[in-house]
This record gives sequence, C-alpha cells and structure tokens, in this order.
Amino acid sequence: MPTTVILGAGIIGLSTAYYLSSQSPSETIHLVESSPALFASASGKAAGFLARDWFPAASSALGALSFDLHKKLAEEHNGKEKWGWGPSVSYSLDSTKGTEKGEDWLLAGASRASVVAETRDGDVRPKWLTNTGALRKLSDSDTTGIVDPLRLCEWLLEQCKSRCVRLHHPAKATKVLTTDSSLSGIQVTYSDTGTTSEIPCDALVISAGAWTTLVYRTLFPAAPRAPHISSLAGHSLVFKSPHWTGADEAEGGGVCHAVFTTHPGGFSPEIFSRVGGHIWLGGLNDAHLDVPELATDVKTDEKSTETLREVGRWLCGDELEVIREGLCHRPVTRTGVPLVARVPEGDLGGVKGRGRVYVASGHGPWGISLSLGTGLVVSEMVLGMKTSADISALARF
Repeated sequence: MPTTVILGAGIIGLSTAYYLSSQSPSETIHLVESSPALFASASGKAAGFLARDWFPAASSALGALSFDLHKKLAEEHNGKEKWGWGPSVSYSLDSTKGTEKGEDWLLAGASRASVVAETRDGDVRPKWLTNTGALRKLSDSDTTGIVDPLRLCEWLLEQCKSRCVRLHHPAKATKVLTTDSSLSGIQVTYSDTGTTSEIPCDALVISAGAWTTLVYRTLFPAAPRAPHISSLAGHSLVFKSPHWTGADEAEGGGVCHAVFTTHPGGFSPEIFSRVGGHIWLGGLNDAHLDVPELATDVKTDEKSTETLREVGRWLCGDELEVIREGLCHRPVTRTGVPLVARVPEGDLGGVKGRGRVYVASGHGPWGISLSLGTGLVVSEMVLGMKTSADISALARF
C-alpha cells in the first residue's frame, strides 16, 4: 500500500492530505507537525483573504484554480457556517500611485492591492469603515472572498482524520531512512515523550511553512542546495465593531469587505471584515524577525500591536473590542511566488528520491488563498497525474 508522509500540518499540508485521501483512498497518509499547538502560525492567524485573479503570471493558474476550489468546497459543505466563507468586495482607501507591481510588491513592502491592474469608483461604503477617505473599488464579490483560516484548518483536519490520515503531533522528522540509498522512510521524534518511530514512505512532501528550509537541511544535510524559504513576520489584530454585526452583514446581502490603504508610518494596512462579526487588521510586517524553533514560541511586540490599535481606531473609530493579538511567520521566496515542485534527485545529497520528494511552501500572504489549489496539484504530482493547473514556473529553488 503506497504511503505518503507530509511534513507540516498547516493549511498547505492539510489541503494536500485532504485531496490525496480523496483521490486515492487506499493511500496511507501521515501528517507530522512539530508545534505543540496546531495552527499556531500563519495557518491560524492569517487574514483569510481570497482572490482569483490578483496573481502574477507564474501563479495565476494556481490562483484561479484555488479560488474556484474554495468556492466549490464551501458550496458543497456549508462553508459559510463551518469556516466563515463569504464573498468580499475589495477597496483601496486613498491609495497612492506608482506602487510596486507583480511579484515585487511583497519584497518592497507595498500593499498586495497594488497588483490589481485597474480600480474604479466605489459604490457601497462599508459601514464599519468610519474613515472618510476616498474609496476606489478593486474587485467585485465574484472574484474575492474571505474565510476564517483557523476554522477551515480545523475542518480539513477533521475530514482527514475521518479518512484515517494519521497525525503525529507534536513530532519532528529527524532523519531520512534509506534502503540501498533510496528513500524508504522517515524517523520521527515525539517532542512530549522523546521517543522515536520509523514511518515507511514512498513519497515525502515538505510543507513546513517558514520552517521548510530548516526541515530540508535536517533531512538532507549533504544536499548541495536547499529551498530558500525565509520569513515575512506580521502582526495582526482581530476585533469587533458595533458597526459590523450580524444585522449589518445581512443588510449587505452577506457580502464582506476588504480595504487596503497606506499609513504615514511607512507600511500598508490591510483590513477585512469576516462572516460572523469579526474584523481582521494587519499589514505591519517585519522581514528580519528571526523564526523561532517552534511556532508557539513567537512573542508579539507591544509597540507593534499598539500601532495596529491606533490604525484600527483611525480606520474604524474608537468603539473597538480587541479579541486577539497575533504574530505569525509567513514563508516567502526570493521571487515572491511560491515554490511548488518535485525536488530533483541531484538536490537530495546522495539520497535517491525516485522522483517522489516534493516541496510546497513560500506562499507569503497568499497561503490561505492558494492552499486548496496547492493541495490538489501536489496530490496529483504524488499520484503521477496531470496537474489541474500549470505550475511549471513555480519550480525555482
């Protein structure tokens, strides 16, 4: 019976396990997660903003596929109730001209709204946005949406477990096992007991987010190169506003809103209303913050969270109830687009991977949006199928 081990039980790993178990029920699938708490980084704390056509050419097909899968999954499984799926209208608030385009916006610290080709005058102003600056509409609700990523991850995990996907947690993959130099399994060490076990595997998927490079180097120490995945850390707040309630949501036809703007402090706030009355605010990022050993080791910076509180009041007024402060490390590549690829055997440091070692990481702030599409195409690669989207431009280490 074929066995696949997926390292990282965030939304990319879970999406891969979900589609792999769906397409090949006979496949034995293991998820290995090092963090003592599940979804402690970007998979649980990200905004959850979804877009269909905000991507550069290299990832445009994956973006469209993934958005369509999000919509399909929500329609089939009551995603509105189970994980807060909803359509969203996107706006730019006092957006400046001349911002970075394409893949470069992320590396330059600009807003992701800068990748949209054109804007048009807004029509309906979000009730929760008390700032009176001029709005420009970026997209209608048919091409952008929102989810609560934590609830989506929890639902995906529940589905995977119902299909007998095994979760090893908290545990770390510490060694590649070989037979005649060929990949035959993974040694796993359980953090709570210190015990080890050996998991046979035919295919290995590394989807460890900002920890991907560390995991790769641990397993393939003699490899001449490793995927270059770094971190873009970001603080965020989730809060309630008296101007965004269930009644407000119903009055607007169940449509949420996304607003992108700039701040005199030199960063680009992003704010999203969610289904159910919550609002997420972020955009205060740090590309130089060290990645901790475990996702649960992150510590929010008081100055940064206070800055976001001030931004929240500037955008939404003083009557805000903060219900969560967050800091997560999002995995980014040097090119600004994700790495979704089979690893060439020459990059495994003498281990014969038989073409069955894969990396899926580096999605930056688009991890939630691109998650389902990534999971589907990685599962298709594992099964030797034609991928549902052209990802040939995402194979650059």
